[in-house]
Amino acid sequence: MSKEENVIKYYMICNRLKNVIRTGWKKWGVKRERIESVAEHVFGVQQLAIAIFYEYKYNLDLKRVIIMLAVHELEEVGIGDLTQFDISEEEKQYRGHKVVHKILSEVIEAPYIEELILEFDNRKTDEAVFAHLCDKLEGDLQCKIYDEENTVNIKEQLSNPIFEDEYVKTVTENKENRTWSDLWLSVTKEKYVKDANFQELWKYIYENDIK
Repeated sequence: MSKEENVIKYYMICNRLKNVIRTGWKKWGVKRERIESVAEHVFGVQQLAIAIFYEYKYNLDLKRVIIMLAVHELEEVGIGDLTQFDISEEEKQYRGHKVVHKILSEVIEAPYIEELILEFDNRKTDEAVFAHLCDKLEGDLQCKIYDEENTVNIKEQLSNPIFEDEYVKTVTENKENRTWSDLWLSVTKEKYVKDANFQELWKYIYENDIK
């Protein structure tokens, strides 16, 4: 294929993510005319990373972070948007890496992209840790937005299989978790324990209306 064909084919593959709806919102039964797609999540987390990077003065390679976030969901073209309740993180990464390798080997020669995806998944560099925290925080923000729009009634979730998860059970026993986003944020809180800035952002989201 020509370079032009490769570029267009890669774009069209990525374009599919505009139609892949984030599975977590479906599992929680978000009642809304249109629910966030994976592509919208990618855009949101990139913008969030830019804001956090500049506001908190991180000493990181921002270009590397932004590209990492641009491609870290590429696997979902092939395996879909699987959550922690569907599959183990190890199995998801194994399947995802195979899909990404296949896509890139057939379309564009880009070992750098595969390298960034592996870096994101391994979370051993400062850039990967930062990108991962931004990814999680964007989900927290979107949950808070949907909660403030009254799209999920926590009382209607008692039969949801997610409540069978042992950690979720311990969180739901906390009577302070009165709303859906209270519950969600209580589950994600521990992800930010090693970064004070993200802890403060989490706290602000938990304690305040954001819309």
